[in-house]
Amino acid sequence: MIIKKILLGAIVTASILTNIQAQGVNPVLAMLNTEEKIFVVERESQSLAVIEKGLPKSHISGMHNMNHGVVKFDGKDGYVISRDGYVIKFDPVKEVILKEQKTSDSAIGFTITKNYLAVANYAKKSVDILDRDLNPLQSFETGSKNVGIKTYKNYLVFSQMDNDKITVLRDKNDGKGLPNFEIYKEFEDVGVMPFDAMIKDNNFITGFFQSDHFGVVNLDTMKYSKIKILLDDRKPVLKVPHFGFWSIGAGYVFIPAVGNNKVLVYTPDFKFVKNIETEGLPVFTALSPDKKYLAVTFSGKKFPVIQIIDTKTLKIVKRFEFDGKVLHVRWSNIRPNLYVSVNDTNKVAVINTKQWYLSREIFQIKKPSGIFIYEEKQ
Repeated sequence: MIIKKILLGAIVTASILTNIQAQGVNPVLAMLNTEEKIFVVERESQSLAVIEKGLPKSHISGMHNMNHGVVKFDGKDGYVISRDGYVIKFDPVKEVILKEQKTSDSAIGFTITKNYLAVANYAKKSVDILDRDLNPLQSFETGSKNVGIKTYKNYLVFSQMDNDKITVLRDKNDGKGLPNFEIYKEFEDVGVMPFDAMIKDNNFITGFFQSDHFGVVNLDTMKYSKIKILLDDRKPVLKVPHFGFWSIGAGYVFIPAVGNNKVLVYTPDFKFVKNIETEGLPVFTALSPDKKYLAVTFSGKKFPVIQIIDTKTLKIVKRFEFDGKVLHVRWSNIRPNLYVSVNDTNKVAVINTKQWYLSREIFQIKKPSGIFIYEEKQ
């Protein structure tokens, strides 16, 4: 009898998982009964809009200049960095601001670890280290705008835009308690005007505004190399600053070509695969959680358009057009949804990614741009 009950329970569980998968939902997260709360940057209102259960719930005001506002979550903490250099800690459950700290008159990049935050400043020309409650710990003056800040093991890595330099800091406390950073290594003349960066495995990859290559620091060997990305006609792709617009997965690297109606496709070691012709000038590529689809947004006349690429066939399979500029998209991890911020018409559109239709529109979101999802365990 006990064995029968166990078998019956297994069958029921398997049936539930099968149904969940059929809906395009990640079964592990769904079984943990996770809910998502969506925070949307309201670009001109110094606020975050909160969407819960598909409805606009509230607005968190007092977020300062949100023209380039970025939100990150770590555990039960939420953090915002404003364009005018404020770092703001907030409670994503209670939707209240807990503390703020101004690190500069201008900043756009920060990173979070379990023990600290690090902010790459523009105007102050420094990198500032704060504890998780935003108390200042250290400040490294660089004499440059600082960008592309990332962490790897006990290293903190960033680029100096004005000095064409990459700096590696090392935590002398080896990640135990509060950090104590020192300059460990600096790479000179890496390229002209470094900007955004990404960490891929042990590699710090940075792009440049005025160089026809991107740079790679191997953080295990501390060696630097330059890699050119070429189109299939062997012409170099100039200016690859925004690595946040790249997508890596499904066995490929997807890169929006700057000033060209193409998404470039490479292997993870940057061997050319093909160019995918797009409707407009691509700006942002976003890979679905299951890595099956890539959403592409555009600039210029095609601002209101999204195209969907099948990552197996590398062909465009769907197209959506909205009544305003699309500034950001975000895939749900737990539902078959793609969220789209439509800036001009003050709404977030929701695309059903199982059957590919516009399932609903969420209004009362003021001039939305960045979309960020906080996953709550119920």
